[in-house]
Amino acid sequence: MTRVYVLVEGQTEEAFINELMVQPYAARGIYLTPIIVSTSRGHKGGLTTYSKVKPQIDKLCKQDAGAFITTLFDFYALPKDFPGQASIACHGTNLARVVHIEQHFADAIGHLNFIPNIVLHEFEALLLTDIDAFAEWTDNDDVLAPLRHARMINAPEDINDSVHTAPSKRIMAAMAGYQKTVHGPLIASTIGLDAIRAACPHFHGWLSKLDALNPL
Repeated sequence: MTRVYVLVEGQTEEAFINELMVQPYAARGIYLTPIIVSTSRGHKGGLTTYSKVKPQIDKLCKQDAGAFITTLFDFYALPKDFPGQASIACHGTNLARVVHIEQHFADAIGHLNFIPNIVLHEFEALLLTDIDAFAEWTDNDDVLAPLRHARMINAPEDINDSVHTAPSKRIMAAMAGYQKTVHGPLIASTIGLDAIRAACPHFHGWLSKLDALNPL
């Protein structure tokens, strides 16, 4: 039995782990437990600073040394004090930048049972795997045209991360009623984990690291 604690930013990511990942990984002897980051005493959710999350990761790594600790954090709006941010401009592509951050993140934590993971660009990028999965949440399929166009010319993980064109911003612009905590996990479930893995290589790479913890 292999235990893996997944530190996540909020309820949406927690639900994603519980609804799409817990069962298939349990079937291969890997037991995932999502944990929402604490931002202050009595408050959870949101990634505000690295200085607040590092002690939480340190504690998890030490209190269960036989388990593995990993993360599901967004690259979009990642706090500026995260390891590697100061030298990120030296790396051209967004994928190279995320890998750069993950490497520095691992070095800064310094525990062998820690597996860093930063989503490129954010959770909503995974939902852009299949725009048809949004159809049941709108009465007018025409509103999905901008999402279909973006998906046609880009892989989900390549879609822009600016404050106006990040995946979440595109989805909210197309669907005014989109609620991340409600619709996000449901749309992801409609798409399915295998399809998301196939469309999102960096995300697939993270899951491959989890797979390797207990090979079939």
